[in-house]
Amino acid sequence: MQRIALAAALWLFPVALCAQWLDFRTPGIPRTSDGKPNLTAPAPRTADGKPDFSGLWQAEINPYRFNVIQDLKDESIFRPAAEAIFLERLQDFRRDDPVTNCQPGGPSDMINAMYRILQSPTIVAVLYESGTGRFRQIFMDGRKLPKDPIPTWLGYSVGRWEGDTLVVESAGFNDRTWLDRAGHPHSENLRVTERFRRVDFGHMQYQITFDDPETLTKPLSFSLAVSYRADTDMLENVCNENNRDKVHMVATANAGIQLSSTILEKYAGRYEFREGSRTVAGFMGVNQNVTLMNDRLYLNALPLIPQSETLFESTGAVAQFILDANGTVTRLVLTQTEGDAMYAPKR
Repeated sequence: MQRIALAAALWLFPVALCAQWLDFRTPGIPRTSDGKPNLTAPAPRTADGKPDFSGLWQAEINPYRFNVIQDLKDESIFRPAAEAIFLERLQDFRRDDPVTNCQPGGPSDMINAMYRILQSPTIVAVLYESGTGRFRQIFMDGRKLPKDPIPTWLGYSVGRWEGDTLVVESAGFNDRTWLDRAGHPHSENLRVTERFRRVDFGHMQYQITFDDPETLTKPLSFSLAVSYRADTDMLENVCNENNRDKVHMVATANAGIQLSSTILEKYAGRYEFREGSRTVAGFMGVNQNVTLMNDRLYLNALPLIPQSETLFESTGAVAQFILDANGTVTRLVLTQTEGDAMYAPKR
């Protein structure tokens, strides 16, 4: 299990020790009669009548920052060369993951990080909690995206209004970031389109589309629910502070053992979250799909490498299937650095 421990080191992040303003009541927001934030109140508007997105936001639990592909059949959206890069990154436990190496996450930062939006008529700024000093500028003054930009970690962004929806187009990313933590690549030709729609005071619908003809056969889109974070604040997060894990990022995946399709097929199916850390469940997805294809098991879209008849290695977790006396699966246990999460098969 030594290599599993080395893989787990990839998921250790520095934790901010300060706690300033985490219980400070956000001023000027609607509240219910008991003083709690009224998240279903009408969405605020700016002086010129546009929806006002200002405030602290975070996406609800979702698996997309870890893996933009949640259905195995969608993996074919990547061109062969891009898929080869992805499989190579899986094999070495993603030791070159930019986020693990204290570099910006690039276009995937909006999917999971807490961020603050500051809005004015000509510019919208996005400040990220993950990574001190990390920010985006979304220009609303009519300028176009640069035609031949110097590639940057977070790209260049311009926005426009389509009714009450803020549409943001971004380009000029360098190719050192990944589309997700699993290791799907992108090129410098990547273009990202985001759509923000504030449903009410406390809820926002967010859609993101990746379009990269060099790595994708067609655009890849998904939507997230985003919630307003009231009565709290962002914490300073300096990634490289007390970072002692990088020297251990040298592992490669075990080759595994061979299991027959008869054994593997009893594990295939949908598994529903039952207990464990919600952080773990959110990181890997609240529910799990296990698929058998070409004599290999996949957890969502990540291959599972058998170490025994019931224990499998993945690059984000160790998966163990628990059987009863009749050999029927009763639960799936996923183990990560953050803890264990248990799932029951959906009959």
